[in-house]
Amino acid sequence: MRLHIYLFRHGQSYYNRDHRFTGWKDSQLTPLGVKQARMIAKKLKNKEIDLAYQTRLSRSKDTLKEILRYHPECKKIVLDDRMIERSYGKLQGFSHHQFIDKMGEHDYQTMLHWHRIDHLRGKEKEAFIRKHGEADLQLTRRSYTQVPPGGESVQKVEKRVRFFIKDLLKKMKKEKVNVAISAHGNSMRPFRRYFEKLSVKEMMKLENPWDDYFEYTIEV
Repeated sequence: MRLHIYLFRHGQSYYNRDHRFTGWKDSQLTPLGVKQARMIAKKLKNKEIDLAYQTRLSRSKDTLKEILRYHPECKKIVLDDRMIERSYGKLQGFSHHQFIDKMGEHDYQTMLHWHRIDHLRGKEKEAFIRKHGEADLQLTRRSYTQVPPGGESVQKVEKRVRFFIKDLLKKMKKEKVNVAISAHGNSMRPFRRYFEKLSVKEMMKLENPWDDYFEYTIEV
């Protein structure tokens, strides 16, 4: 018997749009974020979902709500914060520009160890590389053990996500259910590392889209 996990990231939030450190702050979906959630929903429309997981943050809940509009067969939604976004501690709520204004350009370079700017695309990404250099961008992407003040490293996020995966697989095999997971950018990385058998370096290079999903098959 084959069971399925459907893993996706929430749509764009206002903090994502405004380049703020979000973490555990509850930033809602933008109109574009709602549109992205609906795109995922349409892609999953013909799949079977028996059980769904979300975090306490509204962007996770609201994205999942769009997906489940097509799935009356899903009878249970579970809140589990082990797959919540990475905490950026004292940086949460700051915009990147505010951080530079308050702490200075030198400390901004240090901040790059703590924050992967994975929402940059196209011209924005090119401008960032021109300003701060390709080396800084790569350092930002690959930060695994660095901890922002009062926050979490990606390594710590991976530890809690691994516990979540362990319990999830037990539940799936026992109850024979297909699962949807409305996750966050940084909590998706260790999830994908586990199922795609990636190294830490490969995991830290991952791009997690706002408008698509990943499917994993479990044999029982």
